[in-house]
Amino acid sequence: MKKNTLVLAFIGMITLNSCTVNEVVERDIVDYDTISEVFEVTTSFGPNNDFSRLVTFNPPIYNSDMVLVYRLSGYSNGTDYWKLLPETFYFDDGTLDYRFDYNFSRYDVELYMEGFELFNLSSQVTDNQTFRIVVVPAAFTNRSVVDYSDYNATIKMLGYEKSTIKKLD
Repeated sequence: MKKNTLVLAFIGMITLNSCTVNEVVERDIVDYDTISEVFEVTTSFGPNNDFSRLVTFNPPIYNSDMVLVYRLSGYSNGTDYWKLLPETFYFDDGTLDYRFDYNFSRYDVELYMEGFELFNLSSQVTDNQTFRIVVVPAAFTNRSVVDYSDYNATIKMLGYEKSTIKKLD
């Protein structure tokens, strides 16, 4: 009986010796596959570029990422106001849309204007328009508590508020 108890105690010690508890603290985790990026581009739309601008990602983004595009719609007291695209304006003789095509490409996004009588628009709505292209990693896309139409909330959720915006030519 003593031999059986001794053998069981020995087996138990060997089994329990290989078990360790590693406590992972959230601040110790470095996440290398959910990297968000924000690009800024200023462009003018006109007949010479078919009222569009192709913005290329370098390097390409992941297939699973989501792309959001915001247009700088104004600023006041040092605060920028960003509107999520598509953005529509209504006029007496038609509408104007700022839109983008992502087309599930890892390589680029196309910004463009669509509407009635684009050739007659004032330079105020066609020239020097600034856009922010926000790449949202797939890990963040299922978070329903975020209002993606709010640029500041989106940037805060991504933890990008203190990071550098990459300006593109």
